[in-house]
Amino acid sequence: MSEDRRHTVDDRSLHVTSVFQKTGDHAVIDHVADSDEEILVALGYKQEFKRDFSIWESFSVSFSVLGLVPSIASTLSYNLAYSGLAGSVWGWVVAGILIQFVALAMAELCSSMPTAGGLYYASAVLAPEGYGPLCSWITGWANFMGQATGPCSVNYALASMMVTAAQIGNPSYTPETWHVYLTLLALLTVEGLLVMNSTKFLGYLNKVGTLINLAFVFIFIIWMPAGSINHPKTNENSEVWGKITNGTEWPSGFAFLMGFLSVIWTMSGYDAPFHLSEECSNANIASPRAIVMTAQFGLYLGWAIILVIVYTVKNIEDVVDGQYGQPMGSLCLQVLGKRSGLAMFSLNMVAQFFVGIGCTVASSRVVYAYSRDGALPGSRWWKHVNSHTKTPVNAVWFVLALGALLGLLMFASPVAIGAVFSIGAIAQYTAFIFPVALKLFAVGNRFRPGPWNLGRLSTPIGAVACAWVALIIPALCFPAYKGKDLNDLNMNYTCLIYGGVMLLALLWYAMDARKWFRGPKINVEHLMYGAARERVLDEKGQGNGSESPESTAENKEIQ
Repeated sequence: MSEDRRHTVDDRSLHVTSVFQKTGDHAVIDHVADSDEEILVALGYKQEFKRDFSIWESFSVSFSVLGLVPSIASTLSYNLAYSGLAGSVWGWVVAGILIQFVALAMAELCSSMPTAGGLYYASAVLAPEGYGPLCSWITGWANFMGQATGPCSVNYALASMMVTAAQIGNPSYTPETWHVYLTLLALLTVEGLLVMNSTKFLGYLNKVGTLINLAFVFIFIIWMPAGSINHPKTNENSEVWGKITNGTEWPSGFAFLMGFLSVIWTMSGYDAPFHLSEECSNANIASPRAIVMTAQFGLYLGWAIILVIVYTVKNIEDVVDGQYGQPMGSLCLQVLGKRSGLAMFSLNMVAQFFVGIGCTVASSRVVYAYSRDGALPGSRWWKHVNSHTKTPVNAVWFVLALGALLGLLMFASPVAIGAVFSIGAIAQYTAFIFPVALKLFAVGNRFRPGPWNLGRLSTPIGAVACAWVALIIPALCFPAYKGKDLNDLNMNYTCLIYGGVMLLALLWYAMDARKWFRGPKINVEHLMYGAARERVLDEKGQGNGSESPESTAENKEIQ
């Protein structure tokens, strides 16, 4: 080690909220580092990825995860079926605007803590004394659940679309569930082969995906009303903006809330820049900007797409429960006819494929970050960074394997596999809001705003975000039917699947993990002082004794 280059990293001057604040320690670095690396070291982690992402590559990944047209197409049966045309229009406005508060609050956290662990790391740092491990455990498992369902839900929707397209093109073909599952496996495999490559390759790939998705948005917005075979081509304004049509057995106001699922699931990928911040240059500014850009683009372009759909759809029942069982396919045929409709449907599938790639990239980084801290079973495999690509290849294949296992739910019932959409939405927003709530109610003056911050608006924006998520999560757990009409085929299994996994995670924590899990693990050299030295144990469980202040490069766990 070169003594003249060895220096202590001052996390306060770097405007980061770090695990070191709880211990009084300071990271030590032995070489000349750029500001991005110094910030990451100040957070307790060494630089392992190449920073080949700029704000545009980070935005490209998160915008690809949004997908917009294909994502709305995947959940079209929820908003149209639950609250009709007007419910879809106003639902996007209300939910989309309130989602901006969550995105803004998250972006502020990202600027202060730009690390792949993201929300999980923030919960550990912002939690009250002694509760850091538990809060990070809850946030981490919620975020993991949301990310783990992403590749499955996106590719299940795409596989269903591909099978439907084959049925449209060949009316004598009879699709089977196992056809969809095999298509799902093929898609997961192809995406894995692409996503396992270098950061630079992924940047280019997601730029292509973003351009394709943006181009498709404008093609859809123009072509659907202009090419409609119906007369009149569009619905009356009174139908589109007027009365909400209740398609559930609940009161109309509650049905309106239930229809938010389409908006929430579509706009749940803007956290990707947070998880990619260790691969992004100028991360404490570029990553939060990418988060806000993604949420803003999703709000405005998504609403334009919804308006096109509600103005051109003629028979909601045929779209939601049509012969093909795929709402987007039925919509394209109903509006454009067979040939043009199949062409539009095919463009949607191409765009959807890039959504799957973006989801896989983001999910693998979440798995890597949590495995780096030992939070998942098999962490020692999933945290491995490939020496050639400098990416977490094992984590990529792990999330895809989970997607293949979750895909087996399609053999239970369409409702069971459909639960992955609401699980993803609920799990993601639970993880999104947990550290925001901690910052709002528990952190006191320990939070250090980064260079991108909300200033005096931070508290009111955080309060609105928390209230919004607290309102919507219960609504997404309800089935459309109740009483004698409720059965095992139309039941909402979100509570059972998501709640069951989270319950098992909490039981694991209570029975075992609380004895060894301490949240984010420091893996950089750092100085330890006084009482903080006594609280930090190495991975072998050995205390540091009463030696004088010293430095250590071993992984450490922070209580």
